[in-house]
Amino acid sequence: MGFQVTEVQKALKGADYPMKGDELAKLAERNGADKDLVEALRKVPEVDGPNGVMKHLSGELGGPTSDDSGS
Repeated sequence: MGFQVTEVQKALKGADYPMKGDELAKLAERNGADKDLVEALRKVPEVDGPNGVMKHLSGELGGPTSDDSGS
């Protein structure tokens, strides 16, 4: 089971980075996120932006990802 990128973005609306997984999970909960997504976010280490979150959830994300940028 995976999470849609848009679902994650909606869950993290209003995030003030850097944030740790616990803070991300609480924010997602307030934003009405799915329980599974909240639990997945709880395991994320401190990240400094949405790309960091996506990177940690990438194994569980569904749909297309734009991860082929050569950074």
